[in-house]
Amino acid sequence: MQRRAVVSVVGKDQVGIIAKVTTVLYKNEMNILDISQTILQDFFTMIMLIDIKDPSNLEALQEKFEPVEKELGLKINIQLEDVFQAMHRV
Repeated sequence: MQRRAVVSVVGKDQVGIIAKVTTVLYKNEMNILDISQTILQDFFTMIMLIDIKDPSNLEALQEKFEPVEKELGLKINIQLEDVFQAMHRV
């Protein structure tokens, strides 16, 4: 069964955000299914839908984003798709 998660990235726009975030996913064998990014004035926002093999590893993956968050001053969140949808249902 395919499980998916949503990765959101927000921060001040700068060179290398997409490269560094996707490198973490690549090193952890996560496949990006869909990606949307935009810049609102000086703020970068990105949402990715990723394929995950083991949902129990999300906490460990979140920790692997911490160096990127600190280096680039970003806020990166990852959560299962069904949790994300339940939280954002109108």
